[in-house]
Amino acid sequence: MTEFLGLREGEKTALFIDGANLYKAARNLGFDIDYKNLLAKAQKHCKLVRAYYYTAIQEDRDQDYSPLRPLVDWLDYNGYTMVTKASREFTDAQGRKRFKGSTDIEIVVDMMVLAPKLDHIVLLSGNGDFRRAIEAIQATAARVTIVSTVKSSPPMTSDDLRRQADLFIDLADLEGVIGRRGAPRKTLPVEENEGDYEDDYEDDIEDFEDVD
Repeated sequence: MTEFLGLREGEKTALFIDGANLYKAARNLGFDIDYKNLLAKAQKHCKLVRAYYYTAIQEDRDQDYSPLRPLVDWLDYNGYTMVTKASREFTDAQGRKRFKGSTDIEIVVDMMVLAPKLDHIVLLSGNGDFRRAIEAIQATAARVTIVSTVKSSPPMTSDDLRRQADLFIDLADLEGVIGRRGAPRKTLPVEENEGDYEDDYEDDIEDFEDVD
């Protein structure tokens, strides 16, 4: 790969990371993202304006603690612009407490606001709901690169989103560049591929407490 994330020297670029979607994609490929390395390489290869990370946070009222908090705090102190919202608590059909949340609107609004000031947007998500927003952003003359995967089972990228992008980069091809080994492979139901997520995202977040 001659270019990292399709970045070009001197181009005003912003990263938009759909936290839950990217986490699931990487986890299903069997590795974790090295966010420190991701940011450093992006800064090296372009004029990086912002690196946004979006996530809904599970605030368990019984425990008064979110297992996602260590990652959020680390990213916040290490160069990422964090956009968070509280997830919604609900009870499933089996009577279990679950959490659900989405930051799709926040991602779209920020991309649309910044697009006229950027040359290149890199969206790390395979969520097909972003296709129309990407089309509108391209009308401002900004290039759009999508980073997700079709090499997992099931694929984590919407075909419509992949077709709309100026460039699609499979996350599996980046494992040797921004991957941290050790994540167990996890097959996800098709209906969890896009949009809202449940508490399985937070189940393994303690791994990030070891990020240095």
